[in-house]
Amino acid sequence: MILSDEKYEFLEKIANFLSPKDVELVFVDSQEMQEINLSQRNQNKTTDVLSFPLENIDENIPLGSIVINTELAKEKAKEFGHSYEEEISLLFIHAMLHLLGFDHEKDNGEMRKKEEELIKYFKLPKSLIIRTMD
Repeated sequence: MILSDEKYEFLEKIANFLSPKDVELVFVDSQEMQEINLSQRNQNKTTDVLSFPLENIDENIPLGSIVINTELAKEKAKEFGHSYEEEISLLFIHAMLHLLGFDHEKDNGEMRKKEEELIKYFKLPKSLIIRTMD
C-alpha cells in the first residue's frame, strides 16, 4: 500500500504486517459512504468502514479496496475517548481482516480473536467487534 497523504502513513505499517499485497484506501464523508453502501450493499445508511475484496487470481492483483468514513471516525474517536488515528487504525484492521477472508458474522470468533491480537500488537484501544458486543 502506498499512501500519498502523509497523515495516514501509520496505516502502512499495519497493511505491510497483514499482507504484502497492495490495498486501495479511500476516505469519504458520511454522505458518500451512504451512497456507496446503497449502491453496493442495498443499505440506505452510512457506516464507518466498508471493504471490497478482489479475487485472488494473480499475485499482482491488489487485495481489495477499503473505504473509511472520516466523519464517523472522528465522532467515534471522540465518543470512545481515543485519537482519530487510533479509530482509523481500528477501522483499517477490521477491513483488512475482511479482505483476508475473515467474517465475524459467520465465523466462530476467529475474526474477533485475530482483531484482539492485532490491537494488542499495535497497542490500540477496543476493537469494533469487541465494543459492539459489550
